[in-house]
Amino acid sequence: MTGNMKGVCVFCGANPGNRPEYADAARTLGHAIAARGLNLVYGGGKVGLMGVVADAALEGGARVDGVIPENLMNRELGHGSVTQLHVVGSMHERKAMMAELSDGFVVLPGGFGTLEEAFEVLTWGQLGLHRKGVVFLDVDGFWSRLFDMIRGMEAEGFVRPEHGMIAMRADTPEQALDILANYRPPEVTRWIERVAQA
Repeated sequence: MTGNMKGVCVFCGANPGNRPEYADAARTLGHAIAARGLNLVYGGGKVGLMGVVADAALEGGARVDGVIPENLMNRELGHGSVTQLHVVGSMHERKAMMAELSDGFVVLPGGFGTLEEAFEVLTWGQLGLHRKGVVFLDVDGFWSRLFDMIRGMEAEGFVRPEHGMIAMRADTPEQALDILANYRPPEVTRWIERVAQA
């Protein structure tokens, strides 16, 4: 994907978390996206880490596309200053549009929603529905237990090692963007081992 990456989708929490390092990482990522001349695609809110990454990208002059469902406009407080705020009808539409507008994904710390978004695009990559990288920004080891679980799923035969590699990890925002820019998806044709029927 080197040279072809234009839009980076960031999945992250609508809360700031309990540690300032999370907001620091979101801010640094937004600035890094802008410094590389990339567009930011994100969930459209102005609160939590979503607001931090969007504000930082805007400060740097980046185009910022927010995508938010109608029923979350009030709860997540849609960001009124982004380049374009796309208001969609459902969470499904939100994820589909975010994926369509971006060339790779960075996952900051977050909760259930962040995980759900990340694992959906990981599954799409496993199925060959896209060829875009997914990088977890591992702020102070936040995602280390998740990667332990992924390795465990591989060990127990539920995830092929080639597919486990689709979930990548970075220590810094710059490293995350470098990984996305150079990502090459695994050439795997089968994702399920066929089981002979008795």
